[in-house]
Amino acid sequence: MSNSTLPTLPATDRPEVAARLRDALLGASFTADGLLDLLGAPAYAALARSETVPALRATRGDTPLETLVHLFLLQQPVPHARVADVLPVDACVESGWLTSVGGDEVAATVDVRPYGGPGGEDWFIVSDLGCAVGGAGGIGSREEGVVLGVGGASTTLAGITVRTPVATALDLGTGSGIQALHAAQHATRVTATDVNPRALHITALTLALSGAPAADLREGSLFDPVRDDETYDLIVSNPPFVISPGARLTYRDGGMGGDDLCRSLVQQAGDRLREGGFAQFLANWQHVEGEDWQDRLRSWVPRGCDAWIVQREVQDVTQYAELWLRDAGDHRGDPAAYEALYDAWLDEFEARKVKGVGFGWITLRRTGSDAPSITVEEWPHSIEQPLGDTVRAHFDRVDRLRALDDAALLAAHFRLAAEVIQEQVGLPGAEDPEHVVLRQHRGMRRATKVDTVGAGFAGVCDGSLSAGRILDAIAQLVGEDPVLLRDRTPAQIRLLVEQGFLEPVD
Repeated sequence: MSNSTLPTLPATDRPEVAARLRDALLGASFTADGLLDLLGAPAYAALARSETVPALRATRGDTPLETLVHLFLLQQPVPHARVADVLPVDACVESGWLTSVGGDEVAATVDVRPYGGPGGEDWFIVSDLGCAVGGAGGIGSREEGVVLGVGGASTTLAGITVRTPVATALDLGTGSGIQALHAAQHATRVTATDVNPRALHITALTLALSGAPAADLREGSLFDPVRDDETYDLIVSNPPFVISPGARLTYRDGGMGGDDLCRSLVQQAGDRLREGGFAQFLANWQHVEGEDWQDRLRSWVPRGCDAWIVQREVQDVTQYAELWLRDAGDHRGDPAAYEALYDAWLDEFEARKVKGVGFGWITLRRTGSDAPSITVEEWPHSIEQPLGDTVRAHFDRVDRLRALDDAALLAAHFRLAAEVIQEQVGLPGAEDPEHVVLRQHRGMRRATKVDTVGAGFAGVCDGSLSAGRILDAIAQLVGEDPVLLRDRTPAQIRLLVEQGFLEPVD
């Protein structure tokens, strides 16, 4: 299906109109904070679920902000004269941001959604009408070329991305440009690609309306638009990772069999990264009968790269099929057609011996090391976003540990991370706890059981004594041979360092 039935988009060659529109939006407090103040938290949250009734009830007046809510968020026609008091209406009509309807009214041609940047920036995400959040099914649209706005996946990837200043960044499958917009704040040059030319057009609108520098926009799939000699300091992608029979919807379906798109994306990223560079993706992966899912993901990691892969959720094949059929609005159509589509999904999974589908994050870092560190884990518990600094710190610790053999590890100094607390778990009144738990209250919010030695070691780590001297003192207290304790403890220390409970002290 072509994009011919979708509305014509605003022009990208009128930056002065985008600048005037941005000034008008900001002047009317059409921002994330302004909307929260006007609508209240329940109505604002309802908009994120594509529910408009609470916002309608909260905007019965005719203030400039209420006018903009009706125009861009509720997407209702508004009298021309009323809009003229708020926006450069004629310029917006001429350049395609608005269109004349019903004689004396105007309507928006795109959804414009305020979006707060990590540093308090007031940004605006442009998307197709009714597609600001969630799937196309939220508005009953099944158009192949629709471009969605900000959803949970977009904000998750933005939150886990490492935000150090870099020269070059690449956003693969840019969609409405959220990741490119974030990258523009800390990258000198941003390249954004998408197989959908409509997405590239909308990305240009998002960047212009947000006051961000323009990106180098290229059409094509995966790394196809990237020249052989181009490498990047940062690669990010929220790809069309849905594992489906066929590729009906460009914004979500990769068009390759099973999880091949995500595998190809990860495997090809290694050669596109500069030394020390990061590649960060969201992905789905298959849980195949008779195969360890962790081994499957380890096989994806390209040579010369460290990797940290976190599985956040697993769904059985029926849950997965139902989720994405509803995302496309198929459940609202002909029941027989819905059942046929559902059956096709299950046939596809059965043919591939797939029992479940995992979702999570994949981070690569180019090191060139002959001994790469590949961590694959399951962590479905709550976390604290943003996690970019946590991700960077993980790889910094991996570097430190790789350089330390056991003798050097015992000569090193460590301190307990500031946010870690110790919990003793056992029956009330018991003389000794059944076990001790170290728990983080920031970042990944990990919790790990430790034995008496591990708890004692962590408890006195303040950077003043070497790990070996602390173990010698513990050995004397518990009556254990210090040589044996030094032999058996380094693996536990390494794990506590890798997971961020202990920090190396220079």
